[in-house]
Amino acid sequence: MKRHILSVFTALMVLLGAISCEQKAKEDNLINKKKMDSTDSLPIKPHESGYADVNGLKMYYEVYGEGKPLIMVHGSFMTIPMNWAQIIPMLAKDRKVIVAEMQAHGRTKDIPRAFTYANMADDVSGLITHLKLDSVDVLGYSMGAGVSFQMTIRHPEQVRRLVILSGVYKNDGWWPEVEKSFETMNADMFKGSPIQQQYDSLGNDPAKFPEFIDKVMSIDRKTYDWSKEVKNIKAPIFMAIGDADGVRYEHALELFRAKGGGKMGDMNGLPKSRLAILPGTTHIGMITQPDIVIPMITSFLDSDLNTAPPTF
Repeated sequence: MKRHILSVFTALMVLLGAISCEQKAKEDNLINKKKMDSTDSLPIKPHESGYADVNGLKMYYEVYGEGKPLIMVHGSFMTIPMNWAQIIPMLAKDRKVIVAEMQAHGRTKDIPRAFTYANMADDVSGLITHLKLDSVDVLGYSMGAGVSFQMTIRHPEQVRRLVILSGVYKNDGWWPEVEKSFETMNADMFKGSPIQQQYDSLGNDPAKFPEFIDKVMSIDRKTYDWSKEVKNIKAPIFMAIGDADGVRYEHALELFRAKGGGKMGDMNGLPKSRLAILPGTTHIGMITQPDIVIPMITSFLDSDLNTAPPTF
């Protein structure tokens, strides 16, 4: 079993490396093209970035585009470019995209505070207040999905719609082998990976990398169940998982049924919330297929949520 877990995370690190290399190749190609044609543009850059003082953190954030605000919360161990490099350019075409790095991640340095979903949710709420926004759409991936669930539970007035990518609202929402792997995950599995490289490159003490991994994993080594609170969320929810993801199908279906799913839309009208199970898609694959995922997200965010059944 241990060998299997190691192989899973070796594959994960290889895929993360491929993401980074692919993005670097795209940027190099754009730069080379720039030299030949002055009309070509460089990779998208934020029009605003900085540090927000929230709950004792100096939280790093970036803002792209204009329009309805959407804040996106990254997964475990990730940074803005690693999680969102392929996604920001597509979503920022017609909306304001806000991205931040959570406690101990990227350019947001750690503080002597418990690492919890609730604390990170309050940090996201504080960033929204810092940016003088009344309400936003919230999108969370993996760990960020848990943060986004808690954000919507704890600060419902700030959330218009909620998008959950490959995330859970109770610890046994993961497949049993995935949940079991959390107990044995350690820094050795990430040795030489893009995650360790980015940690070292941002001025962190390399000797504290094992402590970083353990702290981030600590939230998923505890039992939690937000089922009641999540099912009572008033904001419409779009939940997407891969058919080869780490999230149990039944877990996603349970929430969808609680939000009005499980009925024939032609007879009863469409529920305000949505569910997607993407074919041939793994956990990491969820963020490496923007051409598939982004149209679903924008359709949900831009819909008028007319639930009436069609007339003939």
